[in-house]
Amino acid sequence: MKYTPVIGLEVHVELKTKSKMFCSCSADYFGQKPNSHTCPVCLGLPGALPVPNKQAIEWCVMIGLSLNCKIPLFSKFDRKNYFYPDLPKGYQISQYDEPFAVKGSIKLSSGKMIGITRAHMEEDTGKLLHETINGERVSLIDFNRSSVPLVEIVTEPDFTDAKEVKEYLQKLQQIVRYLDVSDADMEKGEMRLEPNISLRPNGSKGLPKYKVEVKNINSFNFVEDAINFEIKRQTEILESGETPLQETRGWNEDRKKTISQRVKEEANDYRYFPDPDIPPIRWKEPDIENLRNKMPELPEEKFIRFIKGYNLSEYNSEQLIRDKATADYFEEAVKIDPAISSKDIANWIINKKINIDKILPATLVKQIVSAQSVSGVTGEELEKVLKTVLESNQKSVDDYKAGKTNAIMFLVGQSMRELKGKEKADKVKAELEKLLK
Repeated sequence: MKYTPVIGLEVHVELKTKSKMFCSCSADYFGQKPNSHTCPVCLGLPGALPVPNKQAIEWCVMIGLSLNCKIPLFSKFDRKNYFYPDLPKGYQISQYDEPFAVKGSIKLSSGKMIGITRAHMEEDTGKLLHETINGERVSLIDFNRSSVPLVEIVTEPDFTDAKEVKEYLQKLQQIVRYLDVSDADMEKGEMRLEPNISLRPNGSKGLPKYKVEVKNINSFNFVEDAINFEIKRQTEILESGETPLQETRGWNEDRKKTISQRVKEEANDYRYFPDPDIPPIRWKEPDIENLRNKMPELPEEKFIRFIKGYNLSEYNSEQLIRDKATADYFEEAVKIDPAISSKDIANWIINKKINIDKILPATLVKQIVSAQSVSGVTGEELEKVLKTVLESNQKSVDDYKAGKTNAIMFLVGQSMRELKGKEKADKVKAELEKLLK
């Protein structure tokens, strides 16, 4: 390809506070009767004044800290003016030039650093519903979601392909779930993804003169598909001698393509100005440190600790820390019986796909003890013996990998001899097959 993709991301994460961002209405709106969680403030009625949600602001700062951002000691709220039916005030309370968190980063598995431009606080909009009533197509508005706390996390244009974007998004979702500030359930719209995509000639260093934003995607796979579609579409336009429009597009999953929605606005189109109803937020360094001290161990820290502290492989550690509940379950199980190795417990949880909601850690440990007492061989001992057998019988290993599958029976026999009958042949065969892969 003659062009290199230049991709940035805007991600909106709904916070799971009990009340909305600027009023006392319940923020638990999903599935509720339309317009049942509203008041004069979130409906934008004349004379109603916003009162900021302290919990939401602190959580926004904690997200910033988890993304290695700097936390300015001065921040303010701004009015972002635009007219759309789901925005009752005619403006959105957001942040423009003085956000709560700036200049952070997140590291991908390749070692590449993705810059975080900012993480700022704003309010969500209402929701438009398009339906047919009495044979007529109508648009209805549900304001239950209006003013639910929303954090927008904006990256630098540091991505060059869709796979990098997907990994970043998975890491971001994992972080906000570990912080327990959002469930980030994309099917419920609690995490919404907006990639900005453009192309530049190979070898060029400057940013392209245009960018295309794809709005409100609710799936990692859809983001990947949308980016790949846009790269192909924009390549064809550039190769024809034209320049793609700077515009906002939407992803149509049924047609597997992006659809033009509107010419993209610039910042000055929103006529930002400080919200006169909300005083600026001023922090002191001890305030920031207090929030930092409240934060739990984050995924990257836990990943390293599991490898070093429990002597786990990178694969096992990564599998266990994917969600905090599984990681906590593993650590609880490890405490129960010191005679059972952490490796064996990790392997059982991962390989047997243990339902941690139904099987208590103590029950799991009993199952492992029972299985090991029958076989008389621990998982670590078995693995050590099998690896020795494979290293000593390279010809049989080569034969098996060349398609002579019967060669494994010789390896099973050698293994059973070393184990002195302490393990079942079918289990030995299954473990050998895993190792040979």
